[in-house]
Amino acid sequence: MAHRLSNFKKKLVELEKEALNDPLKRNRKLHEEIAELKKKLAEYA
Repeated sequence: MAHRLSNFKKKLVELEKEALNDPLKRNRKLHEEIAELKKKLAEYA
């Protein structure tokens, strides 16, 4: 489970870096995936 949390956190960091280049949220899928990962982290934490 700790390994899964670690993977979620790493992926979230990568996606948030990409999201900085998309301030107008034109890439809806990217921002939805970030929201989903945050939700999963909250469930496991």
